[in-house]
Amino acid sequence: MNVLVIGSGGREHALVWKISQSPLVTKVYCAPGNPGTGLIAENVPLKVDDLDGLLAFARANGIDLTVVGPELPLSLGIVDRFEENGLAIFGARQNAAIIEASKAFSKDLMHKYGVPTAAYGVFTEVEPAVAFIDKTGIPIVIKADGLAAGKGVIIAQSRDEAVATVRDMLSGNAFGAAGSRVVIEEFLVGEEASFLAFTDGKNIIPLASAQDHKAVYDGDQGPNTGGMGAYSPAPVVTPAIHEKAMAEVMRRTVDGMAAEGRPYRGVLYAGLMVNGGEVKTLEFNARFGDPECQPLLMRMKSDIVPVLLAVARGDLSGVSIEWHDKAAVCVVMAAGGYPGDYRTGDEIRGLDGAAALDDLVVFHAGTAEADGKIITSGGRVLGVTALGSTVQDAIDRAYQGVATITWDGVHFRRDIGAKALKR
Repeated sequence: MNVLVIGSGGREHALVWKISQSPLVTKVYCAPGNPGTGLIAENVPLKVDDLDGLLAFARANGIDLTVVGPELPLSLGIVDRFEENGLAIFGARQNAAIIEASKAFSKDLMHKYGVPTAAYGVFTEVEPAVAFIDKTGIPIVIKADGLAAGKGVIIAQSRDEAVATVRDMLSGNAFGAAGSRVVIEEFLVGEEASFLAFTDGKNIIPLASAQDHKAVYDGDQGPNTGGMGAYSPAPVVTPAIHEKAMAEVMRRTVDGMAAEGRPYRGVLYAGLMVNGGEVKTLEFNARFGDPECQPLLMRMKSDIVPVLLAVARGDLSGVSIEWHDKAAVCVVMAAGGYPGDYRTGDEIRGLDGAAALDDLVVFHAGTAEADGKIITSGGRVLGVTALGSTVQDAIDRAYQGVATITWDGVHFRRDIGAKALKR
């Protein structure tokens, strides 16, 4: 069968890498892809929001399954378009992808169906938002309502910062249309975990546990990014926490979406805050996390293609997933200055040396090719991902790979996976 993966980041490189291993697959295309996907698939120069172009390509090239990586085409209704044309596609329909596209919708859904989450308010005007900040206290979390590429969340540590953030979003257009409405919520204490599951709208199959590292600097300091690294499994997700997440978060959400007339099919990602035996939901994403996707797919023993097909066809019953006992760690190598202003166009050196290491894959995220060289073209540039017999072993292998790669101004965290070792 022929498979089309939509997207150009590290998550999509990991999907292409895993899908291409399936004995069911003849050819993989990636649109638009990157230099990493180009090594194992045929890149197609189509943007992720070019729904007409992607649909025409799929029809002309006998695509048997399309897999959507990023949130933007989901929110634009690509799944609806493909299904209306009789094409199998993995991802959430537009009316279900709103669970990520609108944080206000997501919070209201959780409140209505008893999914544990932080106390919150939704605002379009500055003054009521400031009153809520004063009532709730500091620190406080302020989120742009719409899609902001993983950067629309600010944890304000002072009243002045909170008020300035609200003014920036609502009046100053800091996040454009995404910030024309804000969700403000109480700050939750605990340890974050990423909980992902495949669902056909009824059946739910959890993936292995994982943990992302959002802050740009070691020790969870500095502004939030799209993710500076991830590991799996995450010891914070104990069997009891897993059971609670499945029953109180995933089950209630999938059932709630169905009750709202928005049946959810695809992969559902819940960002969780774990504190003792309690679980609260920080957010939902309508797609694989990036960088969580990279270590999760390295650990997935089963062929992913039958799972993706079963979801696309709307029936996961009888499907199961096997996982390697090994741990996996992904360290994101970013451009200096990210998530603020950063430089692009720097030559990346040492990729061949990293590729020669055992149980290690360098997933490309923000890279491009110029004059036969691989250069930086984004904020998060590479996801160096390794398997190991233990978390420590996987950490050592990942950083061995990181040590072989360099470019001017490269930045990465040096403590990815450290929380797992503390447990």
